[in-house]
Amino acid sequence: MITRLIFVRHAEAEGNINRRFHGWFDSRITEKGHKQALKVAERLASMPIDIIYSSSLTRTLQTAQYIADVKQLPIIRTDKLREINGGDWEDMPFDQLPVLYPKENKTWEEEPHLHQMPNGECVSEFYDRLIGEVKHIISSNPGKNICIVTHGAAIRTMLCRFYGQKLEYIKNIFWHDNTSVTVVDYDDKKDEFEVLMEGDTEHLGFELSTIENQEWWQEFMEEKRKQNKLK
Repeated sequence: MITRLIFVRHAEAEGNINRRFHGWFDSRITEKGHKQALKVAERLASMPIDIIYSSSLTRTLQTAQYIADVKQLPIIRTDKLREINGGDWEDMPFDQLPVLYPKENKTWEEEPHLHQMPNGECVSEFYDRLIGEVKHIISSNPGKNICIVTHGAAIRTMLCRFYGQKLEYIKNIFWHDNTSVTVVDYDDKKDEFEVLMEGDTEHLGFELSTIENQEWWQEFMEEKRKQNKLK
């Protein structure tokens, strides 16, 4: 039996535009975020969805509500789909992390599978929490089309399992834009996942994109282009 998982990253939130680390810090979506959420809901209007799950944080619930309104479905909230618990990093400006936490910031950027949030979650615990909840959701809804509204690092982390890779593979997965759509099928006979779509944002133009309009992302992509030219 095939169960379809439709993952949606939450819409642009205050931490995204203010460039502050928001894991469990409970920020709200922005004016642009509301527009993004409406666009993704319109996109999913024609896609079969039987049930909606969401992280219990405000930014995901606000995003999920747009989808729920279109689909006329309730939202099932779960703490286990929350973003990573950042501990001492919560609500800290990103540019302060390498200054105040140089060692931890280095692992977060270069070896995320080994990362431990100061007084927060480690990535391996985060991974186990997420995958455990997804498997529980699947077992509770076999054969259904399930929309799961969650977070950027959460989707990036889970994709390691969906691609059949170890957690170290996370370094090969780029950050997805806000309200990006990732579609994954689960085959219970094989206990295997198949990624059909990853981080797609066809419903957003350049003006409604968050990361494409941010300097850090533009610098990141420019560095990647330079590296590819050297190969």
